[in-house]
Formats: sequence, structure tokens, C-alpha cells
Amino acid sequence: MRSITRLVSCGAALGLVAALGSHDAAAQGKKLVFATPGIPPIFAAVVVLVADQDGFFKKYGANVEVRPFDTGAAAARAVVAGDIDFALAPAVLTANQISNAGVDLVALWGMPNPDFVLGSTDPKKASCKDLVGQPVGVDSVGGQRSIMLKAMLGPCGVAIADVQQVSLGSNAGAAMIAGQLTFGVLHIDDLAVLEHQGKPVTTITTIKKADPMAYNILGVARRDRVAQDRDGFVRLLAGLTAAARAMKDTKNADRIAEIAAPTGRTKAEAKTAIADYIANDEWPTDDDGLDKVKLEALIADQVKNGGIQPGKTPVTYDRLVDRTLWRDAAALLAK
Repeated sequence: MRSITRLVSCGAALGLVAALGSHDAAAQGKKLVFATPGIPPIFAAVVVLVADQDGFFKKYGANVEVRPFDTGAAAARAVVAGDIDFALAPAVLTANQISNAGVDLVALWGMPNPDFVLGSTDPKKASCKDLVGQPVGVDSVGGQRSIMLKAMLGPCGVAIADVQQVSLGSNAGAAMIAGQLTFGVLHIDDLAVLEHQGKPVTTITTIKKADPMAYNILGVARRDRVAQDRDGFVRLLAGLTAAARAMKDTKNADRIAEIAAPTGRTKAEAKTAIADYIANDEWPTDDDGLDKVKLEALIADQVKNGGIQPGKTPVTYDRLVDRTLWRDAAALLAK
């Protein structure tokens, strides 16, 4: 891993870590292992890479090791098992784990805005009715993109049974570039890839538009682990928030696009994607992202559709989250 000295010398013009200040003077505590979903990591995890590689964790005294996991679900299981300290995990999974199995997880931070898009490479076929009877690229039938497809089609008056789902894992974008598919469920960064490959996508709808109450990702830890090293988690959240703030400064775009390389995106693709994610308000900078209205709507929806099993007590918002750590992190940032 690059040292802070190397990072500052290479990126001094960007000023991402202009001065470490007094926060770094204190000895760092026990290492916290932070799991990011996806190998390669999903683009939403770039904020973690920035916090790590440009020294924001270290600046605020957090001793953090970033470790990729195949999926957010796998990362969450590792947190429950005690192998990982903190992970980015699907909010739905976390709510269901706590409700159904009494898992002692707690959310400390979140990304409230999902980044799924239903798109078409044919601008003349860019309405929901154009999808009827047509193949649409998803990860797998019943997978996350499939679930998002159903949610996006609903407000259009089209049922999931009206389209042909094509299981492609994370390769829907590649199939659209190759001309094998016209329609697909994509992440925002997929749009940048298609655009730079000469296959611009017309957006039919987005999950954010179709379901304004949809929630994306939670940063979760075991409650007992938080109690053991509360200060370490506070410092981790401070570094994460500082990184998100730096990402919104356009003068840092080139440097952050370089850091995003592990996602598999080229620098040009990453620069476009970063701007699009910022427009989607992906990474919270002024709060913890733990939107109460959205999370309570998510819990209610899981009760309705059976994700939270009948007879189980649904997790409450106050049980699901602990907002006191980010408040302390905000105070640290303000110093």
C-alpha cells in the first residue's frame, strides 16, 4: 500500500490530504477490517478506496484495513461471524437478519440512494411499453437486478412476467455493448462504460424515480464490537465522510478516477461515473445517510412481502441504527 508521503507527493496539486493535522498525532488503535462488496469492488465503494489510499482514515486516527468480499451479503456474514469489523451490506439483508434471526448488527452509516437504471441502447425504444416481450439483462432471475427490474416496471404498468429476463451476472452492460441486448438493468457506472464504448444508453427509468423510498447500502458492525472500540469506529466514520467531501470537489476528479482503478473502469469512465454518482447523491457528506423515513419504509415493505418472516418482530429504526457515532465523527471533523 502506498505511504501517505508518496500519496501527498504524487497528488499535492489536488490537495486531498494537504495537512494531516493533530488528529493523526494520537496513536492509532486496534485495526478495524472494513469489507467492501464485489471483486472487483462495486463503484459505490470508491469512497472507501479514497479514504484508505489518500489517507483520510489515517488523518483522523483510524487504523483501517480494506478487504474486498465477493458480495455485500458475504461481507455481512463475515461481520456476524466476527471475522470482519465493518462492512457495506444491503439494507434489506440487514433488516431481515436482525428481524428473523436476532443478529446483533447495528448500522452506523449508509448510502440511501440506490444506483440502478433501466436502460436501452436504442433511443427509439425508450419507454416501458417497448420492453413488453423483449429480453432484458439482469444478474439472475430473483437476483438484485431482477428485483430492481420488477420495482422499476411496476409504476409503468408492466409486470415482470411481461418481459424475458436474461441472467448475465454483472455482464448486462457487456451484452449491450456487443449488440446482443437492447435493454438491461445497469449500475450508474455501467452507463459510463457504454457511453465510452460508443453505445450511449437512453434511461427508461431509475429505481430512485420508480421507488423514491428505496434504500441502498448500510455500513454495519456487530454491536458488541462497537462497544469494544467505539472511538475507532468514530474515527473510521470521520475518515469516510472526509473522503466523500473530497470527492465532491471537482479539482480532485483526476486523482479519484485513478484511485477507482480497482473497479475495472478506465480513468475516463471513472471520471464520468464519479460525476454521475455525485449527481445521484450517492455518498453522504453532511449526515450519516441513515434516512429514517426510507429505512422504516423498507422495514414495512419487508413485512409486507415476507422478507421479515410471519411471527417475527420487525426491527425498529432505533434498534437498527446508532447515530451517536457519526455525531461524534462530525464533531471530530469540525475541529
